[in-house]
Parts: sequence; structure tokens; C-alpha cells
Amino acid sequence: MSKSKLSLFFCAILTILVTIVGCEPHTKEVAKHNTWSQYGGSPDQSKFFESPGITKSNVAQMKVLWNYPSGDDRFYFFSPIIVDSTMYVLGKNSSLIAIHAKTGEELWIHTDLPGITRRGINYWESEDKKDKRLLFTLNNSIQAIDADTGKSILDFGAEGYVDLREGLDRDPTSVTRIQSMMPGVIYDDLLILGSAPGEAYFSPPGHIRAYNVVTGKLEWIFHTIPHPGEYGYETWPKNAYKYVGGTNVWSEISVDTERGIAYLPIGSPTYDYYGADRLGSNLFANSLVAVDARTGERIWHYQTVHHDLWDYDLSPAPQLLTVAKDGKKIDAVAIATKHGFVFVFDRVTGKPLFPIEEKPFPKSEMAGEESWPTQPITSLPRFTRQQVTKENLNPFFSDSLRQDWLQRLDSAKSGLYVPPSDTYETIMMPGALGGANYGNTAADPRNGIMYIQTQEYASTYRLNKVEPPKRELTANDVDKVKSLYGSTCIACHGPNMEGGAGPSLKNLGHHMFYEEFRNTVINGKGVMPGLVHVDEASLKALFQFLGGDPERRNFRRGEQQAQPVEGPVVASGGASIPVDAQRGAPMEDYPEDVEHPEIRYTTDYGLDWPGLIDPPWSSILAYDLNSGKIKWRRPIGIDSLYVQGDETKGAPNGTQRKGMVVTSTGIVFATAKGGKVYAFDAENGKVLWETTLSHETNAQPSMFTLDGKEYLVINATSNFRSDSYDHSKKPGAIPKGYVVYGIPERK
Repeated sequence: MSKSKLSLFFCAILTILVTIVGCEPHTKEVAKHNTWSQYGGSPDQSKFFESPGITKSNVAQMKVLWNYPSGDDRFYFFSPIIVDSTMYVLGKNSSLIAIHAKTGEELWIHTDLPGITRRGINYWESEDKKDKRLLFTLNNSIQAIDADTGKSILDFGAEGYVDLREGLDRDPTSVTRIQSMMPGVIYDDLLILGSAPGEAYFSPPGHIRAYNVVTGKLEWIFHTIPHPGEYGYETWPKNAYKYVGGTNVWSEISVDTERGIAYLPIGSPTYDYYGADRLGSNLFANSLVAVDARTGERIWHYQTVHHDLWDYDLSPAPQLLTVAKDGKKIDAVAIATKHGFVFVFDRVTGKPLFPIEEKPFPKSEMAGEESWPTQPITSLPRFTRQQVTKENLNPFFSDSLRQDWLQRLDSAKSGLYVPPSDTYETIMMPGALGGANYGNTAADPRNGIMYIQTQEYASTYRLNKVEPPKRELTANDVDKVKSLYGSTCIACHGPNMEGGAGPSLKNLGHHMFYEEFRNTVINGKGVMPGLVHVDEASLKALFQFLGGDPERRNFRRGEQQAQPVEGPVVASGGASIPVDAQRGAPMEDYPEDVEHPEIRYTTDYGLDWPGLIDPPWSSILAYDLNSGKIKWRRPIGIDSLYVQGDETKGAPNGTQRKGMVVTSTGIVFATAKGGKVYAFDAENGKVLWETTLSHETNAQPSMFTLDGKEYLVINATSNFRSDSYDHSKKPGAIPKGYVVYGIPERK
């Protein structure tokens, strides 16, 4: 073959390969795992780290080397990132702080950032390293701070911020909540960002967007609820994009940087438990979607739940691994789910690597509802139980409580994909907080092993009609609010609202505006989960019950001063946003030109019975995706349960808000309830090292190398729950803050 023909031949092959991948050629290297400058370690979210210095033979020597106190009594879910010798943390009255990663010395402090992304930030630097930026969301905006100086970059966006409420098929002034609690992911000069718009009726849509990290310009948008003419539009009612919300990525987006493919784990559409106004399979809800990271164009997708009625979001990070199957090495992407399944696909084509079968499930009996007749069931082993039965009830229940539950199960329905109803109780296993959740997956990308943290937590549901909002509290309203408080708040805030594990709520409404209250309840705070399914009327009634006036507006919010912060303060408050002049009422009804059901239904999370079945409730497991088998499984965390008469309280939240780090030397570091930190042998699950923090952790741990030495960083800034021992009261307890572990130098 001549040189010219050979050249044409290779050009043709390159064109074919680019067409198959669905992306433009890309020269970026494969994601490296020797730094922790991104949440999850690297853009692939594997939580994998090259750590030659900490091995199975010396990990038992790990000690606290230094700690950085967070500086106040708040909870921080923040996951530190480390760039060169600088660590970035959140503390001191919601301040972003740069500290030296070896000593904890404060380098700069940017104070007064309440509303900043709760779980982490993004870092970007130019090729010449002259421009270094920290990017984050703050009060529904994107902002940038100079990573070296700590000062706001005011030529980013419009006067230092980008308004995230724009471009969402809604009146921007009606969008009260859109920013995600998670950081986005950096790809080249793009910040790819999800959202957390809420899961109530008429919440904004969770379209995925990418912004230029230097200018703040919106570069692309992927409509998770398709517009007319777009792929998947026919899987919804006509004009559903005008009123359906959610369908968002509120957790971790993974990127194959070599191929330029972003993998989106998309969540449920609104409303989660009743979908009469969104009949159809509802693409791209509950789907793993592969898009061109440069353009946002869809490459392939797979929907793991059709017409979701169970809040089975795809919340953990998709894991990018290389697996050995049928004598071949295949680059794969795997996703674990809330309801205990693992789906594995060819990373480029989307072809399932293990069989998936559509199987029939019960039909909804709700008026106007049309549940999807089948659901996809993978051939891989399930990693959670999926039904509450008389045989697996909690053996620690008192005799009278057990009898109550035996009778309750006779009239209730439990099992996979049982549709919620207003005539009977549905007991879902796992429920809204069960299975694998955000932060609960990690991988060794080289050998096809995925690690999953999971919890066995049922939810109990019964649908109720959505009542029109009332301005004045009636006696019936008060009873409902007391019931809501008793089922969701009393454990932490006490029977008289005087506090306990959580703060006192006495006269809360007198010193808090409704907007702040609403965001706190919906987003959650500390160990309190977000109550995203409480309707607006109930939220306002609860606020009134606590002494507040929902109509009182905070017109001077931007002028309020935070408590003084000591240290090298370089700036305060971020970029100034004139938000008060742009706020309107949230969307509360369907557009006039849209057909819709006359009656809507709602329910709460149904989290009253966390210890409903027999333990263990929280586990970590190694899933071998080469063979399709669970390699090992171990219980983790302090899952306590105590009985007082007929009142039983359990707490299987052993993996909620926890995380892992997987090392190249075959160690899996994992955090769990009760301040527990483990080092497991990645091969067999043997515990190699174990310690207990002085405070609870609710964040992803991080790892870094400095001057040839490896360090493990854990955010320990939360209070222990009332059913855990309070280790902060022990002599020598470390103050709330960021704890750095390593192997001490030999003397």
C-alpha cells in the first residue's frame, strides 16, 4: 500500500472511531489518581488514590498527625480538596479557608459564605498555572475565587456571579432553589453542573449545564425533560417540560477524560410518588446518560426505572472500570442503585455487559395513575433486601410492638415496585434512604472491582390528597404539624423543642426568615435529612407553629453581618448579588394551556422505622464486575437500637453521607456511623485498622501526598446522634474539625 493510501486508510479509521464514540478527538490524558484536587479524587469519581507509602503491613500504625478546628459549632459536610501544598476547607461561620496541608497553618480566609455548596468545591487551573480558581455555587449562583489570594474574581460572569435560575423553562424569579449540594465536575475549561431543585410539585427542571470556568458563559445544556422535537419528548405528556421538575443530577457526575464522555446519574421526576400528570416512561428520569462532555450531546442512555413512583434516584457516582469478560478487556461504566441493583455497560456503546430483563410488576390502583407494566431487572446479584416480611422483622422489638407490626403487615403491601396507594400502606424496602446513595461507590479502575456502601432502611408510604394552602392555622392544621414534628423532628430537637442532638427551636420563627427556614428543612442540616417531600402548605404551617410569619421578607439579607472571624481574612461575602429585587412567588399550579389531573397526591419520606428489619443494617461490599459476583461483605458502623416499653428506635444510617478511599496498595478506607473509620483489605474485607473519631463525619474523606508522605483527611464536624455514644466527651477528644491521619515518622 502506498504512503498516500495508507494515510487515507488511517484517516478513515480515525473518523470511524470518532463517530462510534460520538465525540470530537480529544488529547487529554487519562484521569490521574495521584492528587485529590477534585471531589472524589479525580473527574472519574473513583475515590482511587496512588498511595505506595501506606500498605497492608503498616496501615495499623496510622495516627492523628494534626487537626484543624472548624472554629464554631456548626455542622460541615465539606469534603476537602488539596492542590500542591494547600488544602481548602469550610469552617468558621461558613468561611472558605486555605490552609497548609502539612501543618494546618491558615493561609487565607474568605468569610461569610452561608449557602455555599455544602459538600465541596471545584478547582481549575490554566495550563501555565497562572490562573487558579475555586468554583462553587452560592445562593443559586456560580462564583469563582482566586485559589492563591482567596479573593472573588469579579470578571467571572456578571460582576462575579452567574445566575443559575436563568434558562430553566421557568420564570427565573419563581425559582427559589436550584443549586446542588454537591460540586460539579471539571472537564478542560468547563464546569459541568447538576442541581437540586427539590422534589415537590412544580419544582424547576434539573437540566444539566456546562459553564466556561473563565467567563462563566453557558456553553451547553442537556434537557433532562426533553423539549418538543428532542429525543424522548414522546415519553412524556405534551408540554410536560413546562411543569414537571426534578429529573436532576444532585450527586456525582463522572467523566472519562480520555474519551471526553460525561456520565450523568439522573434522578426521579416530580412528583416522586404520584405521576398522573407525567404518564409515560419519562426519559431521562432515573437514567444513566452518556453525553459528549464538550457539547452535551447524548451518546447513549439506559433507564433503570420506568415512570418512577418510588424515589429511586440514581444517586451514587457512576464508576469507570476496566473489566475482563469473555477473554477481552472492556472499559465499562457501572452504576449502583437505591433499590439494590448494579447495572454495568460498555462505556462507549452503552451495551449491557450482563443480561437485563424487563419483568412485569403490579399495576397501580390509584385513579389517573398508570404505572409502567415492566421494570428492568439485572442478572447480577442484588445487594439489599427488597421486602419487609414477618420473618425478617426486627428481633429486638417488644412482644406488643411485634404484634402490632404483624397486624400491620397483614393489611400493608411490601415488595419491589409495589405502587403507593391512598387505600393501603406501602412498605418499601429499600426506601428513600436505602441502598447505595451519594458518596457510596468507589472503585479500583484497573481490576474491575467496585466497592459499595449500603444500608437496609425501609420507608412506609400512604398517599394523601394535596390540600389548598391556608393562611391561618386551624386546629386540624395544628394537629398535622404536631404529627409532622413528632415523626421527623422530635428525636433531635426534643419533645418541647428545647434541643438535644439538634439545636433548640424555641421561638425560631422570630429570628429566621421563611426562605431560610424552608431551605434548611428541604436541604437538611447536620445529621437531619432534607424533607423534600413536605408540601409548601405544610412547610408554612410548621413555620407558623414555630412562631414565624411566612410572609415576612428579608429585604436586607445582603447587609447582614456574620460573626467576626479571626485569622488572615482577605475577603468577605463573595460577589454581591442583588437577589431581593428579583424574587417572585414559586410556581404553584399548572400552566393555563396544559391539561392536568384535578387531584394531586403526596406523602412524606416514611422514615419513622429505620430499624424495621433484622440487622445488620449497614454494610460495605466488594463487587467483582469481572465475574458478576459479590466478593466480600462486612457490616460497618455503630448501628444501635434500644427499646423503651413499646417505643423502639433504631438507626441504620451507617452509610448515609459517608464515603471511601481506595488505594493502589489494596486498602479501602471507609467511614461509618458512630465516628468509625476503617481500613479494609481490598481483597478479602479483613479489617486492617480501625479508629473512632471524636465527632461524627458526614463527608467524603480525601487523600494526598506531600513531600513523599501520604495523608488521609476526614471532616469530623458533626454531632453524634442520640443513639450513638458521644465520643467528644472523652478526655483528650479532638475539637470539631478536619482530622489528618498518617504514619508517624520513626524517631
